[in-house]
Amino acid sequence: MDLEFILAFLTIVGIDIILGGDNAIVVALACRKLPQHQRNKAIVIGISLALIIRILLTLIAVQLLQIPFLLAIGGALLIFIAYHLLTDKEDSHDVEGGTTLWSAIKAILIADFIMGFDNVIAVAGAAHGNMILVILGLLISVPIIIWGSKLILVLFEHFPFIIYIGAGILAFTAARMISHEEMLAPLFASHPLLLYSFQAIVVCGVLLAGWLSNQQSKNLTA
Repeated sequence: MDLEFILAFLTIVGIDIILGGDNAIVVALACRKLPQHQRNKAIVIGISLALIIRILLTLIAVQLLQIPFLLAIGGALLIFIAYHLLTDKEDSHDVEGGTTLWSAIKAILIADFIMGFDNVIAVAGAAHGNMILVILGLLISVPIIIWGSKLILVLFEHFPFIIYIGAGILAFTAARMISHEEMLAPLFASHPLLLYSFQAIVVCGVLLAGWLSNQQSKNLTA
């Protein structure tokens, strides 16, 4: 495995850890009204079906990102997602829990389809067309969603700076997506200093904008 593959793999793992928390909460909420003996079954079936759907969506996204300038557009969208991760403090998960096994599974699929969009874009961008990385990234997301939610929430609650690390990972992925855009890649390849400067500006810009927004919110509520 070369350095590029390892870097992309570690980036995808980071993306899964940061963005997996919300999806894990959704699963818990969708199953909260089920009898105890049905919850594990609903989680396993729901996540398995959601994984299949997400694999298909990510493979489609990988192909779409091959279209000229869509990779750059995807990178710009991921910059917004990274900023939104820092500034979204509501965390309101309005998920109606199912009272039957299949209604809970349906709730999981619908919520995961809607909320998994950021993960799909991020993984597709970080993989740069490598289908092995796409599949590995999605498989890694499953245990994170099933078992990692409580740990992620505890870490976010006690160590808020971790959210900034996550946003930085997303911003870095966004910068790499834009710099790998076919129409822009020759420019960045011939000017390494421009590439590193651009990546630093994107990451620092997202983190600074998020921090300033959070400080402004604190001042308004004080």
